[in-house]
Amino acid sequence: MNRIEELDGVAERYDLVIVGAGPAGLAAATEASKLGLSTLLADENSGPGGQIYRAITVTPVQERDVLGTSYWQGLGLAKELETTSCDYAPRTIVWSGEPARDDTGQLIEPPGFEIGLSKDGKARLIQARRLILATGALERPFPIPGWTLPGVMTAGAAQIALKASGLVPQGRTVLAGSGPLLLLLADQLKRAGANIIAVLDTTPKGNLISALPLLPDFCRSSYAVYGAKLLAKSRLSLPVRQNVSDLKIDGHDRAEGISFRRNGQEQRIECDQVLLHQGVIPNINMANALGCALQWDGQLHAWTPTVDGWLESTVPGIAIAGDGAGIAGAASAAVRGRIVAVAAAATLGRIDHKTRDRLAAPLKKEAMRLARGRRFIDTLYRPGPDLLRPKDPSTIICRCEEIRVGQIRDIVRDLHVQGPNQLKAYLRTGMGPCQGRMCGPSVIELIAEQRGVPVPEVGHLRLRMPVKPITLEEIASMPQSRAAKNAVMR
Repeated sequence: MNRIEELDGVAERYDLVIVGAGPAGLAAATEASKLGLSTLLADENSGPGGQIYRAITVTPVQERDVLGTSYWQGLGLAKELETTSCDYAPRTIVWSGEPARDDTGQLIEPPGFEIGLSKDGKARLIQARRLILATGALERPFPIPGWTLPGVMTAGAAQIALKASGLVPQGRTVLAGSGPLLLLLADQLKRAGANIIAVLDTTPKGNLISALPLLPDFCRSSYAVYGAKLLAKSRLSLPVRQNVSDLKIDGHDRAEGISFRRNGQEQRIECDQVLLHQGVIPNINMANALGCALQWDGQLHAWTPTVDGWLESTVPGIAIAGDGAGIAGAASAAVRGRIVAVAAAATLGRIDHKTRDRLAAPLKKEAMRLARGRRFIDTLYRPGPDLLRPKDPSTIICRCEEIRVGQIRDIVRDLHVQGPNQLKAYLRTGMGPCQGRMCGPSVIELIAEQRGVPVPEVGHLRLRMPVKPITLEEIASMPQSRAAKNAVMR
């Protein structure tokens, strides 16, 4: 592996550029390099691992029981990458991707992509014959009154602080929400020394009934034993309160308490920290901006990229691996990363299709095995309507522009707004630095509610490049093309 510390060390052209160094990106880069493809693995973090294996090679948490055996499986992927010829660029943002053109503006043959990179205040454009998006998942937004107060963060953010820096929340800590990660993090933080005074489970009662038909498939899955152990451990060692709804966080300068309804009664807990989690959904922003078609997943209740059996998107030359193509977990992400790398090697002529099929056959079989039982989890932990569509009109939805629930409902009703892209013109929702990551899913829910139509009819935000913020200084640092120089000289 060639670790690139300066942007000047990135080559002009690659067979393959991979965005994201989580399990899918690490596995794809390793497999592609072994198959002879010149490969660049670009990632925003300072080390490999993505979110699930964050800081896997440098974490200060050395007691393995704290983070659990599943976390340490990422070490094998990181070590495997080190044996390859792959170029690995940490702390590097991929902010754009466009069809490659020459200095006259004509599309280059054979077709490829022009990829925009920025690192340490500099930016440049490179070319790639193919592109793999391994952007992973993000936490579903969980807007409730008080969620913008200091002392409130997502459970995933707290997990990042634990893995990367060995930090745990100080004082009385409450976790609230739903899903396996909520229980896993509560257990990890307790082992690390945090004072967990309550875990408020918002999973709707009716979800179990809907999920029961899917239970036999789950019992045959790789999740079953691990899930049963986690559930039993949480019930025995954590202060879990089920059937919770109507969450509200209160405080003046910071979080001071959380109130909720449980079994028909109003309750309140004084606390210093609140960690929120409502499951994860695919991170589709890069795929969306590149023009990849999206489809609505009714069970996950989220937009996902449309991919074929080789995880190819609807844009030729772009594949999507890992949870960015659909939530299936870290082990599945790594397997799917290898599948797209094998497919890329065949498309670029490094291997023939017979070899591709032979190499991919056991990987596809393993991917199917690892996907078994996932629908049970998605159905069981699907958020309720009151969490997807907050009732309190004062609740902030768009944190970048400080837009509240009541404003969105009023504009949609009074101006007959049809979708999130029209709403941008009135409220700028989805136009801030997060590019809709924090508000997009909630905005479309509120529009669908106000219009009385299913969410797929509302659609999704349309994104444009740059998909991540880039400064004028970084743009000015880019080498100028002949066409750009001629334009100035004229």
